Amino acid sequence: MKIETVEGIVLRETNYSESSKILNILTIEHGLIGVISKGCRNMKSKLRGVSRKLLYAKFHIYYKENSLSTLIEVDVKNSYSNILTDLDRITYTTYILELVEQVEKQSDNPAIFAILKGGLKKINEGFNPLVITNIIELKCLEYLGVMPSLDYCSMCGSNKNIVSLSSYQGGFICQDCHTNEPLTASNTIKLVRILYYIDLEKITKLDLKEENINDINNFLEEYYDRYTGLYLKSKKTLSQIVKKITITT
Repeated sequence: MKIETVEGIVLRETNYSESSKILNILTIEHGLIGVISKGCRNMKSKLRGVSRKLLYAKFHIYYKENSLSTLIEVDVKNSYSNILTDLDRITYTTYILELVEQVEKQSDNPAIFAILKGGLKKINEGFNPLVITNIIELKCLEYLGVMPSLDYCSMCGSNKNIVSLSSYQGGFICQDCHTNEPLTASNTIKLVRILYYIDLEKITKLDLKEENINDINNFLEEYYDRYTGLYLKSKKTLSQIVKKITITT
């Protein structure tokens, strides 16, 4: 085994033996890898506080291709301390980490790391976690191979007179092809394209109406259920939080 330094974000942690953990880390260099953190659950271990999910760091490891690598040392880049103090944000990020792990397993594309890194940074900075989650969901659809049509009508290919955003029809629907789908507010139609194409790292302000946020989130929930085949454990808990927020507002 050779010593390597990889940059990554811990997506999942699993207890292993009496004192260790296995970390699933999404890295820039090797994609998704498994790393064993030996003895990290011991009180005196130097790896104890840095062997957890939702940690962005440079990991010094004995790298072993197609097998478990071994953790040596960690240089933390972002601990996402603001997320860890808020239960709702923790719930959103737990879902995001689970989603990204499944997307990475299907696509193994370097762009997925940048999407995750940008999204977690913005949630940690205090941006609306539902909107950031929806942006990540939109971008991940491309790597799942089921991207909705957001540039033209999914039925005829026209980019004029778009009147509906339909999960059933796979995206935009123009006035000529529209049948029974509910009409979608024009600003929601414009906004969903903006959110898909936006660079998460460059977001400095998010000023969205509650109606638009709910419309886009409802579309994505239905679209994921219909086309992705993903069933994530954390989604149920997240949906309860979103429903609570919707009722409150």
